[in-house]
Amino acid sequence: MCIKIGLDVLWEEQVMLRIREAEVEDLPEMLAIYNYAIKNWTATFDLEEQTLDQRRIWFNLHGDEYPLIVAEVDGTVAGYCSLSPFKDKKAYEKTVEISIYLSEAYHGFGIGKKLIEEIISKAEQLNYHTIIAVITGGNKASIKLHEKFGFEFAGCLKEVGYKFGEWLDVCYYQLRL
Repeated sequence: MCIKIGLDVLWEEQVMLRIREAEVEDLPEMLAIYNYAIKNWTATFDLEEQTLDQRRIWFNLHGDEYPLIVAEVDGTVAGYCSLSPFKDKKAYEKTVEISIYLSEAYHGFGIGKKLIEEIISKAEQLNYHTIIAVITGGNKASIKLHEKFGFEFAGCLKEVGYKFGEWLDVCYYQLRL
């Protein structure tokens, strides 16, 4: 899927945004996005930067059944979104967990919206029943983004992660397809 978007804060002209399946060659850029999140945000509870080998193992868990897509802006990976198993018990097989990460340079331009639109479409095509978003308490931008697509608050676990010197809540949002 290719669309034109106006990123007028960054450029005076429109640029091409392409949403596509992730390829192994995208891993270095995806790793940079994820490691930035580890070092700077509470969106992930990983505390140590990942290696390329670790992310390759993660990458290989995705494919036809669990899609992994990227948003590419003028040849640069601006972000990615994936579906992963929610739990490993057989009864959960029609429930998946969504993850989305954007490069800091591309926040606020609607790229996250396009990624979520595409991943929801893929989830529907794969006949999943429920998508779960696990969002750190207080991450208003992520909550707002997911709520735009109908994700509803399903519950919160209080002070279950410790990062950057503070205890953090984990909130669950659910979209039934």
